[in-house]
Amino acid sequence: MLRSLGWAALGTGFTFLMTTLGAAMVFFLSGEPKPRFQKAMLGFAAGVMTAASVWSLLLPAIEQAETESRLPGWLPAAAGMLSGVIFLAALDSVLPHLRRNRTESNVAWRQNTLLMTAITLHNVPEGMAVGLAFALAANGEGAVGAMALALGIGIQNFPEGAAVALPLRQEGRSRSRAFLGGMLSGAVEPVFGILVVLIAAWTQPLMPWLLSFAAGAMLYVVVEELVPQAHSRAGTCGFVGGFLIMMVLDVALG
Repeated sequence: MLRSLGWAALGTGFTFLMTTLGAAMVFFLSGEPKPRFQKAMLGFAAGVMTAASVWSLLLPAIEQAETESRLPGWLPAAAGMLSGVIFLAALDSVLPHLRRNRTESNVAWRQNTLLMTAITLHNVPEGMAVGLAFALAANGEGAVGAMALALGIGIQNFPEGAAVALPLRQEGRSRSRAFLGGMLSGAVEPVFGILVVLIAAWTQPLMPWLLSFAAGAMLYVVVEELVPQAHSRAGTCGFVGGFLIMMVLDVALG
């Protein structure tokens, strides 16, 4: 068990490090970001999250459900996705009075809260997947596959860390606080990667539901918050760029 836990910590520690490096992008920006750049980064975040929802979450959820349960593959994916949307909509509704008091700072705070929540939720099943893969590798099963999975998810986490930290910086947070927010969005990966090893027998059947739940949460933020805020040519270019980068990473390394 200790060996499995150590390997799980190693694999998820790498993916967490990549999120941290992405969040560190805030230290390489100087001055106040221009509106066009802000829209481009919001579009980029939307593109990353849309591609991740499809290739990192929904498609794996369908595949796992088809091979590991008696349910049709689309059922856990659809139900989990709907649950994620409902969860984020409920969270949105309880954020204090921001729909009635839509000052620029309040809108930015609300938007960034939803964004960070969605990406953090997205990192939970990823951390669980890496933790399980490395726990199996510790026992001599699929070491190469576990390393490839960690590498793929780690590279994907780089733009996700930036997608959380840069909007926080644009909201007016200090570089250190924006970096901390981006870093913390990935901190759940080692936590849940180790936890899943301890409760592996009960967790594996839930993975399709967890993956699709995270996808629904991310898509809610994309449609409700990011796309309207990024509406511009720069935002469209950012969306396409983020989508392409995430799609290529998922397909090539997944």
